[in-house]
Amino acid sequence: MRRERVVVLALDGVYPFELGIPSRILGAADGRYEVLTCSADGGPVRTNADFGVTVEHGPEVLATAGTVVIAPVAPDRLTDEVPGEVLAALALIRPGTRIVSICTGAFVLAAAGLLDGRRATTHWQVADRFRTMFPLVDLDPDVLFVDDHPFLTSAGAASGVDICLHLVRKDHGSRLANTVARRCVVPPFRDGGQAQYIEQPVPEQGAASTAATRAWILERLGDPITLADLAGHARMSQRTFARRFHDEVGLSPGRWLIQQRVARARHLLESSDLTVDQIAGRVGFATGASLRQHLHAAIGVSPQAYRRTFQTAR
Repeated sequence: MRRERVVVLALDGVYPFELGIPSRILGAADGRYEVLTCSADGGPVRTNADFGVTVEHGPEVLATAGTVVIAPVAPDRLTDEVPGEVLAALALIRPGTRIVSICTGAFVLAAAGLLDGRRATTHWQVADRFRTMFPLVDLDPDVLFVDDHPFLTSAGAASGVDICLHLVRKDHGSRLANTVARRCVVPPFRDGGQAQYIEQPVPEQGAASTAATRAWILERLGDPITLADLAGHARMSQRTFARRFHDEVGLSPGRWLIQQRVARARHLLESSDLTVDQIAGRVGFATGASLRQHLHAAIGVSPQAYRRTFQTAR
């Protein structure tokens, strides 16, 4: 069994919650990962809370990592320059190592010049500041995470969970990623392209939710489903259903349905020997060509290439 060493770099001002995400998520992956935490100088780290953190390792462990995670720091610590000891620590990372940032950790990578010319994301609240500081980075503040190998960047807080589950899924397939999600009681899959911020209005008095209808859809992805079907199940007019659905999910019903079908297709490509046409039928795409089109739009590869990646990983 391949066991990858993941080293998390904690900097002064780190958010404690996000600092612990890699250990919690990757540590639940049946021993596939060894997660270590270090600081830039080997000493204790001040958090943005009312306590500090003592870490067991100095920056030298970065040279042994297969994956490095840059934990986020409070916004008042963000600058367009990297302190000398942090630059020295980053210089220890071997070429080709996978490097992941959570939330404002992208500022550290960008300030070090590692994201120039690359697509990246960070927390939506500091997106304008990031663009001003780092105009050479192709920033997309409207997604949960960006995988521009070998650099992966994610948005705030819970998207750190999403990107760690993405690592498990990419390395070992959706079955293990789903197991990890169940153990940690978190959603098993949120696509990186999903909007990172949905402004939730105050619900109308007595307003019904579309949650039950979303659960109903997931049991019937292989069936032809129209907006009228969804609205009828929810006992709403089509206009009211579409508006309420977007308020709750941040996507139109049609776009969300395509995302769920693509996600189910990816799982079947990873875990079954069904043909592309058979998978297309099971998830509700009319033809294999339609599945190819939607999968390529979502992740940029064909079904055959996607399947080969996971067969090789297994």
